[in-house]
Amino acid sequence: MKVNILMSTYNGERFLAEQLESIQQQTFPDWKLLIRDDGSSDRTLEIIEQFVDKDSRIRFINEAEEGNLGVVKSFHRLLDFEAADYYFFSDQDDVWLPDKVAMQLEAAAEYKVEQPLLIYTDLKVVDQDLNVVHESMIRAQSGHANTELLQELTENTVTGGVSMINHSLAQLWTGQETYPILMHDWYLALLATSFGQLVYLDQPGELYRQHDSNVLGARTLSKRLHNWLRPHLLFTKYWNLISRSQVQAKNLLALPLAAEKRDLIENFVTIMELPFKERYRRLRHYGYRKNRAFHTLVFSLLILTKFAYKEKK
Repeated sequence: MKVNILMSTYNGERFLAEQLESIQQQTFPDWKLLIRDDGSSDRTLEIIEQFVDKDSRIRFINEAEEGNLGVVKSFHRLLDFEAADYYFFSDQDDVWLPDKVAMQLEAAAEYKVEQPLLIYTDLKVVDQDLNVVHESMIRAQSGHANTELLQELTENTVTGGVSMINHSLAQLWTGQETYPILMHDWYLALLATSFGQLVYLDQPGELYRQHDSNVLGARTLSKRLHNWLRPHLLFTKYWNLISRSQVQAKNLLALPLAAEKRDLIENFVTIMELPFKERYRRLRHYGYRKNRAFHTLVFSLLILTKFAYKEKK
């Protein structure tokens, strides 16, 4: 069994060594770590080279003059670099718990290798000094973990740093030219729910570090307050998410979907093109929603009223 761990770095000198050490301390030791740097200007490359020199399982794969690809394309390059049976995605600033890899591989053994599979875990949200802020990111942020296509179309609960996919799922993405996608973890979850299995393990796989340099990260109270104090930007953010999730889902329509799933996706990506009555009918018939009741209410009202909606040119 071949296991590849994929890491894309960018100016990660503050916490990178700690994350690399947590990977080295995994109870399952038979892995290869492939690292691609996306244009760092700090000490990230120096830290990577130090670990590469001391551990033959760690490889730095950058090609000359690749430039900055962005996180999605960087992980796509990593995934397509070398074939494996299973692939784990790693961020540069978290800390993996010791049995993370073993736990997910044990769960994967229950599924056929030809079936596309994504297995993800819960996370403990911590501050930059690893003090626990939330014992469960899933329960604090989303209320429940998604495992179905209907859920993942409109909201993602899969975090890349605790995701593992098999080769069958990897081939679906690496073999496809795609429209812009929101994030690699979200799109892989859509592929898994469309063609195979999306599996959630209700145990933490890592310490998910929140710090002042986080680009994405968990939804914190401060982030929510910042949004609500600027409502005009909040509505723009809502519509941007809806629109980009529709564009992302269009990628699936180029693949050989089952009729029921194709219908579910097609009706979601075209819902804003239709009159009020048809938008209302689709919301009720298909049950498009968010994970929490309040967000479902806002999502539904925006689609029905088109409040602050900007027509595509």
